[in-house]
Amino acid sequence: MSLLRAESVTKVFGRKAAEADRKLKAGADAAEIRRLGVTPAVVDASFEVERGEIFVVMGLSGSGKSTLIRMLNGLLDVTSGRVLIDGQDIAALPRKALRAVRQEKVSMVFQHFALFPHRTVLANAAYGLEVRGVSKEERESKAREFLGLVGLEGWEDKLPGQLSGGMKQRVGLARALASGTDIILMDEAFSALDPLIRREVQDLLLDLQGRLGKTIVFITHDLNEAMRLGDRIAVMREGRIVQIGTAEEILTDPANDYVAQFVADVDRTRVLTAASVMEKPLVTVPANTGPRTALRTLRENQAAAAFVLERDRRLVGTVSAKVIADAVADGERPLAELVTQDVPPVPPETPVADLFARAAESDLPVPVTDKRGTLLGVIPRVTLLAALGAINTHVDEVIEATDPSPEAPVLVKEGSDVDD
Repeated sequence: MSLLRAESVTKVFGRKAAEADRKLKAGADAAEIRRLGVTPAVVDASFEVERGEIFVVMGLSGSGKSTLIRMLNGLLDVTSGRVLIDGQDIAALPRKALRAVRQEKVSMVFQHFALFPHRTVLANAAYGLEVRGVSKEERESKAREFLGLVGLEGWEDKLPGQLSGGMKQRVGLARALASGTDIILMDEAFSALDPLIRREVQDLLLDLQGRLGKTIVFITHDLNEAMRLGDRIAVMREGRIVQIGTAEEILTDPANDYVAQFVADVDRTRVLTAASVMEKPLVTVPANTGPRTALRTLRENQAAAAFVLERDRRLVGTVSAKVIADAVADGERPLAELVTQDVPPVPPETPVADLFARAAESDLPVPVTDKRGTLLGVIPRVTLLAALGAINTHVDEVIEATDPSPEAPVLVKEGSDVDD
């Protein structure tokens, strides 16, 4: 079961909210609804957030994203629909039970820090635990632990007025983490920060998420931030969710023209990963294969090189047809002695931007392996360029006409040394 789920959530502000909600469900457009003197802030929003996921809600100002996040912890009542946390409909809870949910299951990080100016950094970080009645010794111990995690060790006795904007936001993050809740809601949490500090705090959040595995709903109007942080992204427009997907899905398969225009200026190299552009390797040979068998495999596939794999498909390295042919001519040698590691593998989550230098260093495709070293796929240079949209659909003809050395596994031309 999802930790957090929204089911057809609608929020209409105004005296005729119920009437407007009925009309919206009947298909009325925004103009007709506004004639009732109401404002439809969120309309029929449905999504699920899995445990340990960073779910980003993205949209322009006025799209309804901040209203949506305030319904996720009951700060705003829904006009219709349900918000479920651990299967509990929070709209159906009495006030005391709802307060308990906020204290124990959901914490929030605000855009403008929301720190108490008269309290020390330590007291601010411990505030969520103080509200829950945790003893001073225990809450301060927890607060110190998480202040250390966010890089504020030694600042515990300072007041918020003595901190920079980035440091204040770290205190807010430490407070949310120290509260020990499963869910953290972050409403434009980094938008007030300078670009360099913002990037630094984003890195911190990703690092902490890797260690702690919290469930985070992150609101932003910054597309690059959404693409960088989100495991999945919901794009909102005029109160409606128009698409939900991974950064790659939204970038490569936008649901409509609005989303396509929204992502038009995104740096694709920072969003697309090795996993999204890799291909199946054309030629592989088992590590226990004899050199003559390996050479025959290469010739049959007209390839100048191949990847050598163990039985469990773990990558050993690469071997070229020319090296094998020379070794066979000089006398039988084990294939293992001919293997090289000229092209270091990359993990599947590697951004495409980080692949260009590797691709330039060798004619061979860049191998992609998992943590065990299993070969998942390869990335030839042509595929890398095509993924960026930098070359046209006739890329094969263009490359063939302008480059006499196709990408590896390199096709062997008749009359080459390999056939001698």
